[in-house]
Amino acid sequence: MATAATGRPGRPAAATREAAIRLARRNFLGGDRIDVQAIARELGLARATMHRWFGTREMLIGEVLAELGEQRVAAIRAEVGGEGAPALLECFDRINRELASNPGMTALFAAEQERALRILTSSAGIVQPRMVAAIERVIDAEMRRGTFASPIAASTLAYAIVRLAESFLYNDAIAGMRGDADRLREVEAALLGLR
Repeated sequence: MATAATGRPGRPAAATREAAIRLARRNFLGGDRIDVQAIARELGLARATMHRWFGTREMLIGEVLAELGEQRVAAIRAEVGGEGAPALLECFDRINRELASNPGMTALFAAEQERALRILTSSAGIVQPRMVAAIERVIDAEMRRGTFASPIAASTLAYAIVRLAESFLYNDAIAGMRGDADRLREVEAALLGLR
């Protein structure tokens, strides 16, 4: 009789939670729909296992987007180099332009706009709080180095940066701003004290 990783008798899991996230991420980046049943089948998992790990499909998508977002924020900040408000602005601008042109994001919005908005912009969800925290870490690092001084708390500034990006990149199609990274850069520059 096999013993699962938890020490209980039974069949060991065919794959890990991380493997499910990796496969969902691959699907997303390829512009394909994240299909929980197909992922479970491919990994040899029961639907109940996927449900236990993620709850809902939206939570799996949120986990993928949050993890990808955190990784890209850190990577882009490292690529940008420099310091202070100009480096922050360049970092945020590259993130925004990457989001606006991401094939996975484009496919998600084309197929499931309301769900995509809910996943990305809900403060009770997975993505927004983790993106705010990732941006706050970048701002905090500059403040600790003494290369950037904000008139407001880093947490408030990070929240404003994320919410602005949501508005300019996802929400405001009616105002003609959806995907408008140029105007978003102008507003972020003003928030960072740059002209």
